[in-house]
Amino acid sequence: MINARIVYINDMHEAREEIRKIGVDASAITWLSPKALSVAVKIEDVSSFDANIIKQEMLGKGGDAAVNRGVANFSAESSDVLLMGTYSQFNRLVYKLQMHGGSLKETADEIQRLLGGLEKGKPEYFECGKYRLPIGEKTYVMGILNVTPDSFSDGGKYLEIDSAIKRAREMVEAGADIIDVGGESTRPGYQQVEAIEEINRVVPVIERLSKELNVPVSVDTSKAQVAEKALCAGACIVNDVWGLQKDPAMAEIVSKYGAGVIMMHNSDTKEYRDLMGDIIKFLRKSIEIAEKAGITRENMVIDPGIGFGKTLEHNLEVMRRMRELNTLNLPVLLGTSRKSLIGNVLDLPVNERLEGLPQPLPLVLPTERIL
Repeated sequence: MINARIVYINDMHEAREEIRKIGVDASAITWLSPKALSVAVKIEDVSSFDANIIKQEMLGKGGDAAVNRGVANFSAESSDVLLMGTYSQFNRLVYKLQMHGGSLKETADEIQRLLGGLEKGKPEYFECGKYRLPIGEKTYVMGILNVTPDSFSDGGKYLEIDSAIKRAREMVEAGADIIDVGGESTRPGYQQVEAIEEINRVVPVIERLSKELNVPVSVDTSKAQVAEKALCAGACIVNDVWGLQKDPAMAEIVSKYGAGVIMMHNSDTKEYRDLMGDIIKFLRKSIEIAEKAGITRENMVIDPGIGFGKTLEHNLEVMRRMRELNTLNLPVLLGTSRKSLIGNVLDLPVNERLEGLPQPLPLVLPTERIL
């Protein structure tokens, strides 16, 4: 019996490993690996003039390109371009486009940046304060502790410090790797609270948790003032649902304390030109803000923001296309945690949405996961 299968190769490391397993000469691994890695790159809003050149150059390298039907006769002013080829073909395309200069060189530089990401891959660790979590070895479970009166699943249950500490202990005993403390609900229609009120809710809890539990403690806030007080109290991660883009002082605070940061996509509207493209563009801006503040990539995690500024269809599409986030080369946090995504798909109320979580996972709810 002949046993054939498709091998999915995501980055250059995997390409080299698959070729090494075959037993080829070691010197051949270097030049064979780029041929084993097939890549599809989408470039948005390219002028028809540039799109024609890009398509012809890619065809000349043995790859292919999809463009709008109006590109050939210039009846369309611009087009998205979907390039398809091997890593090797893309490298040759980059070299040729750079020779053109101008906007084509800018396109080449962006493709080269993406290829560099395939080569580099994700950081080996997520570093947050004194903790160093290896990436790729397991899925980390984040237990959510809401010390708020109005959170949609457990509002008001853990307002007393002792009850909050007890709940955090239960989650850690059940398998939670991180405890995330929130003092302001982010559910649809939530009421904003002043920074001082948020501080009063989270800081006493974080002070106790950081002393009594041997797991990283995260603070869920978009306010730099709250983040600083929480970090001083012992938190080592800032979970910002606006991806460092709401409070201009947030990135500097994270950098100052050497904390980890989770940067989530969010939107005031539910309208997108291209859902995943827009999410990635938002998160790239967050990453740039973080890097300018001196935050290292080892301190960063990204989150596509399930349930934030998205319809049910958007949320399902994000789940289906999660692999596209790999273009950012960072660990991903996914927060489904009893959200309406699960309720609408399974037609279940908030307290019966366990089925929406992949198994096996400890029965700690609500939860989020770092992949």
